[in-house]
Amino acid sequence: MPKKRQLVITRSSRATGGSPGELASMGPMANVLSSLALYNTAPDGSRRNTGMEVLWGPGMVLEIPAGVDEVSQVLATITDDDIALPVLMRACKALGWAMTDVETGRSFG
Repeated sequence: MPKKRQLVITRSSRATGGSPGELASMGPMANVLSSLALYNTAPDGSRRNTGMEVLWGPGMVLEIPAGVDEVSQVLATITDDDIALPVLMRACKALGWAMTDVETGRSFG
């Protein structure tokens, strides 16, 4: 089984005009969830007491801290690169988000 890849999704510093490394708001939780729903990514409806909102998408699982008003980052665990990466790249381009590979530190977007 291939190793799972993890990416951190944040608001692109180019989209906000801020300095690199500065975490800007991606928007309110409801807006982030509705934006991700356009890319077939949503919670499965179950209730967990993990402190995280877990979303399932094509070839990926996304985790967002629960109970926050403004989302500043999302952790994506990629289970299938061939399916998930094109979806994430389209979403990030359309929404002004950027992805950073946790292991290598490389950023996209």
